[in-house]
Amino acid sequence: MHAPHSHDHDGHDHDHEAPARSLTIHSPSGVVAQGAALTRAQRHLRRLGFDAHVDDSARARSQRFAGDDDTRLAALHRVARDGRDIALASRGGYGLTRLLDRIDYPLIAQSIDAGKRWVGYSDQTAFQLAVLAHTQRPTWAGPLACDDFGRTPEQGGVDDITEACFAEAMRGELEAIGFRTEVGFDGLQARGTLWGGNLCVLLSLLGTPHWPRVKGGILFLEDVNEHPYRIERSLLQLQQAGVLDAQKAVVLGGFTDYRKSPLDRGYTLRSAVEHLRGTTRTPILTGLPFGHVPTKVCLPVGRRATLVVEGRDAMIGWA
Repeated sequence: MHAPHSHDHDGHDHDHEAPARSLTIHSPSGVVAQGAALTRAQRHLRRLGFDAHVDDSARARSQRFAGDDDTRLAALHRVARDGRDIALASRGGYGLTRLLDRIDYPLIAQSIDAGKRWVGYSDQTAFQLAVLAHTQRPTWAGPLACDDFGRTPEQGGVDDITEACFAEAMRGELEAIGFRTEVGFDGLQARGTLWGGNLCVLLSLLGTPHWPRVKGGILFLEDVNEHPYRIERSLLQLQQAGVLDAQKAVVLGGFTDYRKSPLDRGYTLRSAVEHLRGTTRTPILTGLPFGHVPTKVCLPVGRRATLVVEGRDAMIGWA
């Protein structure tokens, strides 16, 4: 599923840095409803060898948010200054979009230049793409503390591949990930900026100052609780805005937990993807192990990457 043990380089001279070992769990978005999951995540990350610290306001609550906007913004800036190697979001939900106009992007860039890796997915997409738009610095699309490292045995426990991929990415050893895709893309090679994340969150940035204007990129997408027709509509908006045609490739991850409708009459996610393929010259691949699924890889958002397909075996590398 992933290719271990090499070294990463993101254009900011990190290739001789020490492996990332210290970690802060912070809550920039939704409220942490289950405090026990946060505790389990911290313990699990410590067992993995990370000096895991929980930010002071990670358990704050204000309506559906992990503290009011000022509290979450202050936490984001505090984590940027804390000198630890990794900033891991506790969970997604919603809340980062409220902060985008007020984030101190030079401070975030400074933290990344000093070696900090910002990690998460789902609502973290808003932060990751805004950082890319404002600073051209890389972040990591990867697991969330509670959702991935706070899972009970009844919930299936912590996924082995997610855990291994995260540990290798944070140690600077992960240089590529592999997955199986559909037939029809054998021989495809594409090189460009790797970017993307949650489709709905990404789409909400279109037309704002926080939208990264990536041309010739490799765009990866995932979503949850969205019916295939909504996925199709969102992707058509990207197509009609000129975004899909401007990419070298689009790679789809998990689109999960939606309810089928009696009105579908054979219409599926596959139908939606097939229709979209007829609207753009950009290849649209499926099968990326990323999204609201237990098994997820880590992907460096904003790094130059190469996509290669041999038969049905696809690889995205960024060494």
